Amino acid sequence: MDFALNDEQKLIRQTAREFALAELEPGAMERDEQKIWPGEAVKKMGELGFMGMMVSPTWDGSGMDTISYTLAMEEIARVDASAAVVMSVNNSLVCHLLETHGNDAQREKYLKPLASGKKLGAYSLSEPHAGSDPAAIKCRARKEGEYYLINGTKNWVTNGVNSDYVILFAVTDPSLKHKGISCFIVEKGWDGFETGTPENKLGIRSSDTAELYFDNVKVPRENLIGKEGDGFRIAMDTLDGGRIGIASQALGIAQAALDASIAYSKERVQFGKPISYFEGIQFKLSDMAMEIEAARLLIWQAASLKDRGEPVGAKASMAKLFASETAMRAANQCVQIHGGYGFIKETGVERLMRDAKITQIYEGTSEIQRIVIARHLLR
Repeated sequence: MDFALNDEQKLIRQTAREFALAELEPGAMERDEQKIWPGEAVKKMGELGFMGMMVSPTWDGSGMDTISYTLAMEEIARVDASAAVVMSVNNSLVCHLLETHGNDAQREKYLKPLASGKKLGAYSLSEPHAGSDPAAIKCRARKEGEYYLINGTKNWVTNGVNSDYVILFAVTDPSLKHKGISCFIVEKGWDGFETGTPENKLGIRSSDTAELYFDNVKVPRENLIGKEGDGFRIAMDTLDGGRIGIASQALGIAQAALDASIAYSKERVQFGKPISYFEGIQFKLSDMAMEIEAARLLIWQAASLKDRGEPVGAKASMAKLFASETAMRAANQCVQIHGGYGFIKETGVERLMRDAKITQIYEGTSEIQRIVIARHLLR
C-alpha cells in the first residue's frame, strides 16, 4: 500500500494552495461577514479545471482522480470553506451525477458547461419536512404530453441562487413511495421557477443557500435522468461520492485550525514563556494533528475505492463522520488556545468553528452516517 502522492497530485495540491492564498484569502472575512458570493473566485476555479475535476475530457472535464479532487478541496477549504462547498456541490453532486446517470444528449447540453466552469449547478433533494428522510419528499412531477409539470418547494439548496441548472428530485408515482421518485434537470429562468431569499446562516456565509419554488414548471421529458423511479437510487449513489467532498472540506477546516493554533501558541507569551512550551497546549496540538491525519487517511481510502469502482458507501460515511467531528473538535480547541482573542472576529478563528458545524449536518448528519455504517456492519 503506497501513501505517496504522484507528481501530478502534488502539482494539483500546490496549484490549489497558491490559488486559495492569492484569490480567496484576501477578503474572506469580509465575504463571510457580509454574505458576499465569491463569484470571481468561482469563475477562476472553473478556469483552473476545479469545477469538473473528475469528469472525462470527453465532456470538457479535467479527467483527474478522486484523490486529486480531495487534495484540491482540502486546500480550498483550508482558506475559505464557503468557496469549497460551491466547488464540492458542482463536482460531487451535479457533474458526477450527470456523467454517471445521464445520457449523451444530457451530457453534451448540460455536463460540458458545468464541468468547464461556464455554468454552475445545484442539487435539490431536501424539503421542509424531508431532510434525513428523503423518501418522504412531496415535490410532484406529473407527466403531461411532452413535459412534466413540477410543483413543490425545496430547501437547503446550496448554490440555489447563483446556479444555472438544478438537479431536482420529485415524485412521479406516489403509490410507489421511494421507488416513485424521479430525477430531472431544471433550468433557471423557466416559467414558474422562483428562488427564495438566501438563508442567514451561522457559517459558510458567502455561499448561498435558498429555498426553490416550483409552480407548474414545464420540464421537457428529455430532461428526465434515467427512468421514472430511478431517482432515489441516483440520489443515494450520488451522496456516497458527495460525502467524500464534504469530508475533504471538513479536513481543510481542521487543518486551518491546527495551523492557526501552532502559529499563535508560538507567539503568545504567558508566565514568561510562549504557551507552546506548556504541556496543556502541546497535548491539544498533538491530539488535533493525530485526528487530522487519521481523517486524511480515511478520506484517501474512500477516494481510492471510488477510483477503483468499488463500493464506497461505508467508507465514505466513515470519512465524512470522522472528518466533520474532527473539524469541530479542532476548531473548538483552536478558539480555546486563542483564549479571548479566539472569541472575537478580528482573529478569524471563530469563523472556523462556525464553518465546521455544517459539515456535521449536510449531505447526511453525523447520526445518519452512524446508521449507514451500522447497516453495512450488520447486513
